[in-house]
Amino acid sequence: METNEQNKILPTFSGSFSNGWKVLNKYFLALLLVVIALGVLVAPFQAGKININPGCMHWNNGHFDFFNAGLAALGMFALVIGIFAVAYSLLVVPIFEFGANLIFVHAVRDIKPQFETFIKGFKENYLHIVLANLLTIALVMMGFIFLIIPGIIIACRLAFVSYLVMDKKMDPIQAVEESWKLTKGHAWTIFFMAIVSFFICLLGLIMCFVGIFPAMIWVKSSFASLYEAVLVEKNAQSVLTE
Repeated sequence: METNEQNKILPTFSGSFSNGWKVLNKYFLALLLVVIALGVLVAPFQAGKININPGCMHWNNGHFDFFNAGLAALGMFALVIGIFAVAYSLLVVPIFEFGANLIFVHAVRDIKPQFETFIKGFKENYLHIVLANLLTIALVMMGFIFLIIPGIIIACRLAFVSYLVMDKKMDPIQAVEESWKLTKGHAWTIFFMAIVSFFICLLGLIMCFVGIFPAMIWVKSSFASLYEAVLVEKNAQSVLTE
């Protein structure tokens, strides 16, 4: 019979990826559905990146230039699509991404993944999710303005924001502050996990493209494992200090 100590996830690089692999094998089909749905729902934002100059319509020697007029019309259409894509990425995509992260946290806790959690943010916590996402983006971008390295540090320290908003129902400022506290001493682990995750996903793409799905499941399960391990570690320290 396995003990709690045997099931304990270590808040380390190897501990997170090891547990992430176990989660992948146990809940593969359910989590596969989540990453496929996430990819499909994020794709419209990527498709909206069209760059055509809408100011190219003009008269040429007293004659209307239909070619440039056509380009202008296409450019205006692209502009509308671009605005929609930005709105979609800021107001809709975070709901799915935060919901997916909560599903992975549940899987790490050995709670059977429920697909309804994927859209839970539309019914609960919607404003907190959108604002937390905007705040995180703003802070990371401000950090990148100052010679890139501060941006990387901030991104690592705010890695748990989405989990805290969904799992602990925190508001954006609370989630940012708590993520900063939780990741203290774990920033390098998060940084190296992010680098390795890039190569895992790259290898998944090389393997006839379909390999990207198990790669994404492994990566997301590993980060959710790190979050859970750090949370357990913090709770244990709190008990000891009381």
